[in-house]
Amino acid sequence: MAWQNSQNRLLFLFEYTTVRYVGTDNKKIGLLYRIFQLTIMGYLIGWVFFKNKGYQVKDDTIESSVVTKVKGVARVNTTDSNLWGPEDYVFPSQGENFLSIATNFIETPNQKLGIKTGVCLETHNGTCEIYGWCPTEIRQSFFSPATIVREAENFTLYIRNFVRFSRFNFSTSNVPNENRTLYLKHCSYDEHFHPYCPIFRLGDIVNKTGHKFEEMAKRGASIGVLIEWLCDLDKDSDCRPRYSFVCLDKVTFDFRFARYSTDAAGQRQRTFYKVFGIHLDIMVCGTARRFCIIPTIVNIASAVTLMAAGSYICDIMLLYAMKKRTVYTESKLDRMTTYVTEACLLEMLLFSLYSLFTLRHYKLKLSKCNLPNILYINTISYSDLCLCWTS
Repeated sequence: MAWQNSQNRLLFLFEYTTVRYVGTDNKKIGLLYRIFQLTIMGYLIGWVFFKNKGYQVKDDTIESSVVTKVKGVARVNTTDSNLWGPEDYVFPSQGENFLSIATNFIETPNQKLGIKTGVCLETHNGTCEIYGWCPTEIRQSFFSPATIVREAENFTLYIRNFVRFSRFNFSTSNVPNENRTLYLKHCSYDEHFHPYCPIFRLGDIVNKTGHKFEEMAKRGASIGVLIEWLCDLDKDSDCRPRYSFVCLDKVTFDFRFARYSTDAAGQRQRTFYKVFGIHLDIMVCGTARRFCIIPTIVNIASAVTLMAAGSYICDIMLLYAMKKRTVYTESKLDRMTTYVTEACLLEMLLFSLYSLFTLRHYKLKLSKCNLPNILYINTISYSDLCLCWTS
């Protein structure tokens, strides 16, 4: 008997239950359901797959290396030279992802070391004589047009950027591999005609930020050059950079440096410069995408789940919001009830007072009773109901 009961309990593992569907000719509910389905399909295809590329995985941990080079010469009126090349006006000269280009300067020539007594002079408001370069730095509140490096507007900046997306083991560069030398000789960046050319004119970079070069050259400024990579690796040719330019700080940008020499008497001297320039900060960001079956299945399954929610909404409308909801309820639901009287409950209480043998006797007798689990009051007597209950 125990073995048979345990076997009956395991039968549920081999059972399958399904939902019974009821069809209706209600045009409003049918139209509502189709609209809901089309909305979910539009969301899946338009927003998830087309707009957000939900069928791909992405890698935004970009590894980047930047090499820069500036070309151009300018006529200047300084003590040391009348002509500046890149080695004179580019700081630092190594060609990194940030650099400064001198566009204006204030020169203090022929500074020499002076040894003073170190005595504080009362006649000069407590000023102390020190050991330093004399004469001191020239300070002026206005900018002379003669010191502005006007040719700097036509300087060219070459940016070479290497990027790698480690998740996909993919690397590329902003310089084309085919016909590289010929291409770089004849191209200059233009967002319409040459959007992928890595050679930029300094004046054009300033203009792209919405400022005039002459105004920015006087006091200097900081400009950000943004290189953005949006790569679709499912398409071989769709991995090229996009360039944009933004003014980070237009108040002023200046720095100081000195060039040393020796006079005819062999005494060490220097020419001191306060330089105003355009500081370029090259920033690289990007994302690479590639097809993957896992996010595709997840997004499709989510859309199917939302469609199932539409069925529940339509069921609620049919059963509770329509005029013929009573007819729909009777067709959709089978209502079954059980009823146990007070007399039956009393009889059950009396059964519990019998001896164990008597109770087992009833159980053996009731094992032959094949009554349903849910009982109708009109189809079974109180006595049978109570007997089956105790079983």
